[in-house]
Amino acid sequence: MALFFVQNCTINIVIMQAPYTNDLIHESSPYLLQHAHNPVNWVAWSQKALLKAKNENKLILISIGYAACHWCHVMEHECFEDEDVAMTMNKNFINIKVDREERPDIDHIYMDALQMMTGSGGWPLNILALPDGRPFWGATFVKKDQWIQVLNQLQQLYENEPNKIIGYATNMHQGLKEINSISAESSVQNISATTLAEVVTTWSAYFDTYLGGYKRAPKFMMPVNINFLLHYGQTQQDQMVKEYVATTLTRMAWGGIFDHVGGGFSRYAVDTKWHVPHFEKMLYDNGLLISLYSKAFAADSNALYKNVALQCINFLKEELLDENHGFYSSLDADSLTPKGTLEEGAYYVWTEAELKQLLQEDFTLFSDYFNINSYGYWEDDNYVLIRDDEAASIAEKHNLNTNVVVENISKNLTQLKIQRQLRAKPRLDDKILTSWNGLALKGLTDAYNYLGNSDILDLAVNNGNFIVNQMLKANGILYRNHKNGKSTISGFLEDYAAVIEGFLGLYEATFNLFWMNKSVELTKIVIENFTDPKTGLFYFTAINGESLIRNTIEVADNVIPSSNSIMALNLLKLSKYYPEESYQDRLEQMMGTMHATILENPQNHANWLHVSSLMNEKFYEVVVIGENYERICKKMQKSYLPYTIFAASDVKTSEFPLFKNRYVEDKTMIYVCHNGTCHLPVERVEDALNLLT
Repeated sequence: MALFFVQNCTINIVIMQAPYTNDLIHESSPYLLQHAHNPVNWVAWSQKALLKAKNENKLILISIGYAACHWCHVMEHECFEDEDVAMTMNKNFINIKVDREERPDIDHIYMDALQMMTGSGGWPLNILALPDGRPFWGATFVKKDQWIQVLNQLQQLYENEPNKIIGYATNMHQGLKEINSISAESSVQNISATTLAEVVTTWSAYFDTYLGGYKRAPKFMMPVNINFLLHYGQTQQDQMVKEYVATTLTRMAWGGIFDHVGGGFSRYAVDTKWHVPHFEKMLYDNGLLISLYSKAFAADSNALYKNVALQCINFLKEELLDENHGFYSSLDADSLTPKGTLEEGAYYVWTEAELKQLLQEDFTLFSDYFNINSYGYWEDDNYVLIRDDEAASIAEKHNLNTNVVVENISKNLTQLKIQRQLRAKPRLDDKILTSWNGLALKGLTDAYNYLGNSDILDLAVNNGNFIVNQMLKANGILYRNHKNGKSTISGFLEDYAAVIEGFLGLYEATFNLFWMNKSVELTKIVIENFTDPKTGLFYFTAINGESLIRNTIEVADNVIPSSNSIMALNLLKLSKYYPEESYQDRLEQMMGTMHATILENPQNHANWLHVSSLMNEKFYEVVVIGENYERICKKMQKSYLPYTIFAASDVKTSEFPLFKNRYVEDKTMIYVCHNGTCHLPVERVEDALNLLT
């Protein structure tokens, strides 16, 4: 660490060495590097560390978190920076730090273990395990005195009565395998439309129809669930569901969870009205929400949805875009106050005095629009901007034209943005994760198709090229992580699934077969290296990958859709492009295996419900051949057509199955097909769209 000071116009540099440095100093993960100067003798997860534990017969202390995690920082300060704590940990344990974002395979296992032990989960995730990695105790945030006490008690138990701990760990290991096992028995029937309707009706009991989301706090945005409900409401013309989706999307966009000044969504809201967020901003949330809001705009033309999607894209460009066109992972929840202390949300909140001084005569209108009052108050004289009414209502109250209000508010937000940039920014997690980039890429391709901005397509293509050039090995195998120009860690199923989906999106945005071919190549690798032959599902880690105490099969959809459900959707689309391949058979096996699991807990399998819905509907292949294919496709793709794939070209001859024998000289023909059976080709977009209804 270097301190700079000026003396007699001469700059003097004093080098101050950190009092402690551990093995994490050699890592690239920002989260691991945050702990590199703890007095705890942390090491990263490795076979070497596990072997050391076995050789020395020491328990393993596994602490899992991520760079933007507020409570991870709190526990670091209270425990891991403390010398007394470090003495206890260093004496008795092999201390392993894990970045959950780099190693979701490890996180899956030990989060399941914690939930089995305590009934809940979260980060920091702290686990004690036998030298072979089998867990027997876990907790999230723990205060210093309790932490030392627990560690000492468990160490004494291990020394005096090891069989008790070994027995518990053995039972826990068996439980971890059982809760992740999926029966090979399968249904031959897809989930019917009638059953889907019953599921949605039961599910709707949890809907907060006034404020959106569920009737609870905290509130998570759950874009996977809303995406399915958007699709369901539109295709089934279910007015109740459509209104609920609109309420949720509007309230999230109005809430403090959305950064009205700089764009982008925070992680979740701690209250019921989407007001006060947990201020960390993640790439995956925003990638999924760009896709969702773009689709919602296509479905009902609400300008709010378009503006939100564009502001989220701008956030990605300004805050998370690497110079080589990959996207960084996140911004921290915490940032420095003017007093130099780290506080959650310090970068984003405003006092009334600040706003009055900055906005002057505009403050009154602004305060009504963003509730600088009891509704928008947070704590410590700070306000989090939140809307609660339409611009037209605010305009009527102030006897102004609505456009004048919108323009004025836009000007004010620009003023706030300029002022905010003078503050200390939240810390950036600048590792680049393949799966999260795949989710962002899919969001961008949806935004381009539905919103039409060409600069969005440029952003998407550049990101796709980054993935190909930096995250793909010569043999087509994906890496997981990229940092400082170096790609590391073998990719997991979620990396392949998200990138395949992103590349399929790029194909439908560009109609460049390069992206389709890459999707097919990656799908073949998944089938060859990740398949569980008993169920037809895919393992999270490649069969020949690192051996852990369990190879997870991830099927539950959470904030991020599960890797298996993304693959199911990919197989559905690929089966339409390549009907002669076995993609449809694999999809049906997956859906049959999952049939009972989906219906047991449909809210946690929303992406599976989405696939089921698509399989129930009449799914179309739209093929456009001729020199005007780009103009025609762009016009058609602005419509919300979730049950449709597009293929297009101006090439006379092609080996691509959907193009064969369809070129007509001097014409651009539109073929609307279902399972390979086509209507007579048409030339007008309006006629083609009529065939899709």
